Amino acid sequence: MDLPRWNKEKKEPSAGPATGGAKPVPPKDSPTNDRRRVIAGVAVAALFLFVVFQGTLFGSTQELEFGRFLELVDEGQVQAADISQTSIDGTFTSEDGETDFTATIPYNFETNKLVDQLRDGGVDVSATQPSAFSGLLFSLLPFLLLGGLYYWFFIRRLGKQLGGGAGGPMSFGKNKAKLFDRTDLKTTFNDVAGVDEVEAELIELVDYLKSSDKYKALGARIPKGVLLVGPPGTGKTLLARAIAGEADVPFFYISASEFIELFVGLGAARVRDMFQQARERAPAIVFIDEIDSIGQARSGAGGAQMGSHQEQEQTLQQLLTEMDGFEANSGVIIIAASNRPEVLDQALLRPGRFDRQIQVNLPDIRGRQEILEIHARTVKLAGDANLEVLARRTPGFSGAQLANVINEGALLTARSGGKRVGMTELEEAIDRVTAGLERRSQVLTENERRLVAYHELGHALVARLVDNADPVHRISIIPRGIGALGFTQTLPDEERYLMSEPELRDRIAVLLGGRSAEEIVFGYATTGAGDDLAKATEIARRMVTEFGMSDAVGPINISERGPRFLAPAFRRGSDVSDETEMTIDREVKAILEEGHDIARRLLSERRADLESLVLILLDKENMSGKDLDDYFSMNGNGAQPAAERPPIEAVKK
Repeated sequence: MDLPRWNKEKKEPSAGPATGGAKPVPPKDSPTNDRRRVIAGVAVAALFLFVVFQGTLFGSTQELEFGRFLELVDEGQVQAADISQTSIDGTFTSEDGETDFTATIPYNFETNKLVDQLRDGGVDVSATQPSAFSGLLFSLLPFLLLGGLYYWFFIRRLGKQLGGGAGGPMSFGKNKAKLFDRTDLKTTFNDVAGVDEVEAELIELVDYLKSSDKYKALGARIPKGVLLVGPPGTGKTLLARAIAGEADVPFFYISASEFIELFVGLGAARVRDMFQQARERAPAIVFIDEIDSIGQARSGAGGAQMGSHQEQEQTLQQLLTEMDGFEANSGVIIIAASNRPEVLDQALLRPGRFDRQIQVNLPDIRGRQEILEIHARTVKLAGDANLEVLARRTPGFSGAQLANVINEGALLTARSGGKRVGMTELEEAIDRVTAGLERRSQVLTENERRLVAYHELGHALVARLVDNADPVHRISIIPRGIGALGFTQTLPDEERYLMSEPELRDRIAVLLGGRSAEEIVFGYATTGAGDDLAKATEIARRMVTEFGMSDAVGPINISERGPRFLAPAFRRGSDVSDETEMTIDREVKAILEEGHDIARRLLSERRADLESLVLILLDKENMSGKDLDDYFSMNGNGAQPAAERPPIEAVKK
């Protein structure tokens, strides 16, 4: 998500939302320098080997077997021989003249008799004492090569992976934070939109970073840490960049998972190094993304999971120490983001650390329109593109999803050869974001198409006929995404934050409408209703255990759910008795059966309408809410005999 515009009189809007324009400061050792070092090392090694072995590789020396050497001695063809510890080198007479030779002396061969034999034959005999240094060098050369390879491929490379920078063991403790300097930060509050309350909270931080003397003179203490909490895609990272851009201060960005490595103690060292760099560049902002990676509650600390990793605990302890005030951190503000605040250690949230927690919620309709306007700055829109209508069509969308809608619309327009992005492309982009890509290559049998059509119209008809359901917006039997053979989309007329018990019961009836249509028409239900049944069961169970909407269980919250933005896998242990669990199960089943009965009754009463609409949907593959309204305006909202309705052909257009 993005934020509302602020400080317009000082800054002009950027060309677009700055989600990636800033460039991090490059490291001292770039990949180009590494490649040059490798090339230089290989060249030196090749030169050394050439000098050592040039005589062997490029000379005209003939290698003789020792037996052949003795034959040449007996024949008197050997002219000179130089005897070393393991070989004999010299010259002998051949058809081509004098030829250099070398022969290897066998193991434990007595060379004294050979010397006498050579002297008797008039051979010029000499002996070479082996150099201690060269012998040692050649014996150690394989180990030196192996050691060099080990250092390069293991120690140096591992050092770069763990510590960045130049690599090596001494750089393991270097932090991996990316530094965005003042000249790199282009994001301001003009590039974000959607939450006025968050803006008001963050303006104070900007003012402090710009004029801290005013606060110090009054003795005011600005919060050391700000925790941004909210669902994914709501713009928490963008908010932090906007603060740094408005305040014109250096911005350190790091993901919390980058602190944790294989070796215990590295995370704590990186925390120390990061804060040291931030203090040197103060005033500055340090942004830690996904802080729950290192900030989870420690063992025995108020509901923590047992067996917390020792490295994670040490890293967290060092972070607490750095924020504690034992050292002066003047001018450094820590901003962190998390999707799971319920798992954070309570020591992180106490005053003096992250003492200000700001909720970044999904945008309302006005915020969605502002976000769409920001992301549409660089897109050529057609005259029929209405961003206000688009905002109404996207309840529950995050800022990231809205940006994706605009981008998908532009891609669809480019693919079709259009010059401007129209409403048709934007509507299709919403369907792609919510339901996935159309899979027209997935061929369904005619019976499967009919079954999907009855299923989706079962949802749509029940939604239209009950009193408290959202209006139907779109019906489709085109396969989309992963496993979805069709979908029915309902949208509220206005933003709603509360739901009543009748509304929840009608929503369950709508969810079970597809299954009920299958049972009425075909006499059985299919696996296509599995996801609907799971959602209906979840609503019914929450009605009983969380919202107190069951007379048998009473107004009590015994839910196992925990507060979590990433939904609903996080659960607490339940303390209820077996008898209460059985009562809960009976109540949940009763609510589901009631919704099922409502759906079956309504669809049975409007069976003729169901059959007529199925023919239309099979022909068009897509129906809008307006198409459904037009059908009922022509046929009446009440149940009518089939003979009194106009022919189906008159409805299809």
